[in-house]
Amino acid sequence: MNAYNNIYDAIGGAPAVRRLVEAFYPRVQAHPLLSPLFPEDITPVMEKQYMFLTQFFGGPSLYSDRHGHPMMRARHLPFPITKERADAWLGCMRGALAESGLPEELQTLVLQRLSGPAYHFINTGDGEEG
Repeated sequence: MNAYNNIYDAIGGAPAVRRLVEAFYPRVQAHPLLSPLFPEDITPVMEKQYMFLTQFFGGPSLYSDRHGHPMMRARHLPFPITKERADAWLGCMRGALAESGLPEELQTLVLQRLSGPAYHFINTGDGEEG
């Protein structure tokens, strides 16, 4: 991460996180495996994701300040998350990162950082719906 102490600063702080979220959610909404898991009005989800990623990448604790401890696995338990959906989510993020124009090494770092949680949220086997 060069001279930066965290991903948040390395990618460009708040504006970069906002751009990433705004590039990510149209992909999610268009994805046949992911779109059914999200509400039609995606705006509140996008704002929560912006706050979470800001904090997750080492920026200000926006998510915890507003919503308490993230407890992301617990918050995702009501939704049937399969490995296939985790892969799809990461694929949407990969596309959003590519669109963001971040250097390749930062794109890889962000994807690596998000892969652990994405696969940790799996709570349903493929072909199973809850």
